[in-house]
Amino acid sequence: MSFEQETAETLALQALGWLAANDDLLPVFLGSTGASEADVRARAADPVFLGAVLDFLTMDDAWVIRFCDDVSLPYDRIMQARAALPGGEQVNWT
Repeated sequence: MSFEQETAETLALQALGWLAANDDLLPVFLGSTGASEADVRARAADPVFLGAVLDFLTMDDAWVIRFCDDVSLPYDRIMQARAALPGGEQVNWT
Protein backbone atom coordinates (compact mmCIF):
# COMPACT_ATOMS: atom_id res chain seq x y z
CA MET A 1 0.00 0.00 0.00
CA SER A 2 1.38 3.38 -1.01
CA PHE A 3 0.69 6.40 1.17
CA GLU A 4 -0.09 9.89 0.00
CA GLN A 5 1.45 12.60 2.18
CA GLU A 6 -1.94 13.68 3.53
CA THR A 7 -2.77 10.13 4.64
CA ALA A 8 0.69 9.79 6.20
CA GLU A 9 0.22 13.07 8.07
CA THR A 10 -3.11 11.84 9.43
CA LEU A 11 -1.51 8.63 10.70
CA ALA A 12 1.37 10.61 12.23
CA LEU A 13 -1.10 12.93 13.96
CA GLN A 14 -2.82 9.86 15.34
CA ALA A 15 0.56 8.65 16.61
CA LEU A 16 1.24 12.06 18.15
CA GLY A 17 -2.09 11.95 19.96
CA TRP A 18 -1.30 8.45 21.18
CA LEU A 19 2.08 9.65 22.48
CA ALA A 20 0.51 12.68 24.16
CA ALA A 21 -1.94 10.41 25.99
CA ASN A 22 0.84 8.10 27.16
CA ASP A 23 2.15 9.42 30.49
CA ASP A 24 5.18 7.13 30.40
CA LEU A 25 6.24 7.65 26.80
CA LEU A 26 5.54 11.36 26.26
CA PRO A 27 8.42 12.49 28.52
CA VAL A 28 10.76 10.13 26.65
CA PHE A 29 9.64 11.65 23.33
CA LEU A 30 10.06 15.20 24.62
CA GLY A 31 13.47 14.40 26.07
CA SER A 32 14.76 12.70 22.95
CA THR A 33 13.54 15.42 20.58
CA GLY A 34 14.22 18.41 22.80
CA ALA A 35 10.67 19.59 22.11
CA SER A 36 8.46 21.14 24.73
CA GLU A 37 4.74 20.51 25.01
CA ALA A 38 4.22 23.97 23.45
CA ASP A 39 6.47 22.94 20.53
CA VAL A 40 4.40 19.82 20.02
CA ARG A 41 1.21 21.86 19.79
CA ALA A 42 2.79 24.48 17.52
CA ARG A 43 4.37 21.98 15.13
CA ALA A 44 1.64 19.34 15.00
CA ALA A 45 0.80 20.36 11.41
CA ASP A 46 4.43 20.38 10.24
CA PRO A 47 5.12 17.33 8.02
CA VAL A 48 8.80 17.31 9.03
CA PHE A 49 7.87 17.19 12.72
CA LEU A 50 5.31 14.47 12.03
CA GLY A 51 8.05 12.46 10.35
CA ALA A 52 10.10 12.84 13.53
CA VAL A 53 7.15 11.50 15.53
CA LEU A 54 7.12 8.36 13.39
CA ASP A 55 10.93 8.11 13.57
CA PHE A 56 10.67 8.15 17.36
CA LEU A 57 7.91 5.57 17.43
CA THR A 58 9.91 3.17 15.25
CA MET A 59 12.86 3.26 17.63
CA ASP A 60 11.29 0.44 19.63
CA ASP A 61 9.30 -2.48 18.25
CA ALA A 62 7.26 -2.61 21.47
CA TRP A 63 6.08 0.98 20.86
CA VAL A 64 5.10 0.13 17.29
CA ILE A 65 3.18 -2.92 18.44
CA ARG A 66 1.40 -1.03 21.25
CA PHE A 67 0.41 1.86 18.99
CA CYS A 68 -0.73 -0.35 16.12
CA ASP A 69 -2.66 -2.65 18.42
CA ASP A 70 -4.30 0.31 20.16
CA VAL A 71 -5.48 1.87 16.88
CA SER A 72 -6.01 -1.38 14.94
CA LEU A 73 -3.36 -0.85 12.26
CA PRO A 74 -1.11 -3.40 10.59
CA TYR A 75 2.44 -3.04 11.92
CA ASP A 76 3.94 -2.08 8.55
CA ARG A 77 1.73 1.01 8.15
CA ILE A 78 4.05 3.20 10.23
CA MET A 79 7.02 2.71 7.91
CA GLN A 80 4.80 3.17 4.86
CA ALA A 81 3.56 6.45 6.27
CA ARG A 82 7.09 7.51 7.21
CA ALA A 83 8.25 7.00 3.63
CA ALA A 84 5.58 9.43 2.42
CA LEU A 85 6.71 12.27 4.70
CA PRO A 86 9.72 14.58 4.18
CA GLY A 87 12.98 12.84 5.02
CA GLY A 88 11.48 9.39 4.68
CA GLU A 89 12.67 8.70 1.18
CA GLN A 90 14.72 5.58 0.66
CA VAL A 91 18.41 6.42 0.48
CA ASN A 92 20.35 5.02 -2.47
CA TRP A 93 24.08 5.06 -1.80
CA THR A 94 25.17 4.05 -5.29
